[in-house]
Amino acid sequence: MITDQAPVEPSKSIQAVFNAAEVDGYLHVRDLDGPDEVDFRAAAPVVLASVFKIPIALEYARQAATGRLDRAGRHLVTDADKEGDGIGTDGCAHDVEMSARDLAYMMMTMSDNAATDVVLDLVGRGNVRATLDELDCRNTSVSGCKELFADLAGELGIDPTASDINAQVARITPDRLRVLSVRDPARTASTTPREITKLLAAIWRDEAGPAEACAEVREIMGRQIWPHRLSSGFENEIKVSGKTGTLWGVRNEAGVVEYPDGKRYAVGVFLRSEEMGFRLPRADAAIGRAARVAIDHLRG
Repeated sequence: MITDQAPVEPSKSIQAVFNAAEVDGYLHVRDLDGPDEVDFRAAAPVVLASVFKIPIALEYARQAATGRLDRAGRHLVTDADKEGDGIGTDGCAHDVEMSARDLAYMMMTMSDNAATDVVLDLVGRGNVRATLDELDCRNTSVSGCKELFADLAGELGIDPTASDINAQVARITPDRLRVLSVRDPARTASTTPREITKLLAAIWRDEAGPAEACAEVREIMGRQIWPHRLSSGFENEIKVSGKTGTLWGVRNEAGVVEYPDGKRYAVGVFLRSEEMGFRLPRADAAIGRAARVAIDHLRG
């Protein structure tokens, strides 16, 4: 006999994923073409880490689409923009000249911090704030990367200009790392999972600015090079566009998952761990697993 049954709530399954990875998790997933959603502590403030680069990329694309910013304009990344131990232009030994578009590309695809700061200076932090307010994302904030790490150096009492910076950081105890301001949503760039999927929905629906701008952000986010978090939960034929965020004990990703049948889902997963190491494979994989549980629920 066939009977109608109410769909099972996914909260227990999502909690089980987070428990297995020994993380504290927050998640929001929304159907981009309908009203359905999965909410797992989605109104709680969370640390963005490098996920804050999404609104910076959007502001770049809006200005480029309206002619306020030249995509091909050349800009120099110098030592003044670099932390000195990053990836992309941030880890280059010499000055790098690059177009505005390619700086935005490096910022989003590989999370290049020096490129981020140059793009943020180009578009103006006030303009990023105004765009977020226009889109009613008032709980979402951004930061400059170098200023963020300067604050870290001050809190930890380390010399960021010294040649032994990695050795200095290695001597910091986990307890000191756990209380850093960058791990506190009240003291650093932050959002809520629900609000970050709202921003993504506006970008994917061409509601976050000119259609040309939204398309450019989607295209760049679709080329992110990190496959170990959100995309780890989905087969190759399912398109995943995203932006990761990483700090001590913080593992995030926000993105959009698009199925071959045309269905699209905005995802925000934010994790906190008591482990302060930068290799947390169980936490990384939990982002993809939790997102898959939520999307499978929405797909019935």
